[in-house]
Amino acid sequence: MATETKLPVTKTSTAPAAVGTAWQPFQALRNEIDQIFDDFGNGFWKRPFPSLARLERDLSKNFSAPAVDVAESEKAYEITAELPGLDEKNIDVKLANGGLTIRGEKKEETEEKKKDYYVSERRYGSFERYFALPDDVNSDKIEATFKNGVLKVVLPKTEEAQKSAKTINVKAA
Repeated sequence: MATETKLPVTKTSTAPAAVGTAWQPFQALRNEIDQIFDDFGNGFWKRPFPSLARLERDLSKNFSAPAVDVAESEKAYEITAELPGLDEKNIDVKLANGGLTIRGEKKEETEEKKKDYYVSERRYGSFERYFALPDDVNSDKIEATFKNGVLKVVLPKTEEAQKSAKTINVKAA
């Protein structure tokens, strides 16, 4: 049975490369569609679909980042990411300038030598996700754990934020 491993959440004062750019998987597609409509009136027939290769490259870049679940409870926010095939040593969680960055990198090499053949394969890939944090997160108590290929980052709310929640009864009119 795999054990749960705590990961360090490091704080840096410098801005990460993707500050303010939350993951927007359909933005590249939207930009390309806008470009196609712009090109339609400006000589579309001379060069139809001039940048489909760029669209494919942009989409593959955006979709390589793992999907995450973000949940909120009364006491904390929780970010859960499935990262199959990664080890905790290949995952980096950083807090900087009001945002949380999760980075990971996978390097896999296999080599098989037999009597009549030789196979060598390499797979490399990396991702980065950035999350702008709400003001009510207690950044000193953020915890990250990794178990069975699942990263869980718990972002506890401040005491003031937990107390400010008030339930209002709904009355029939």
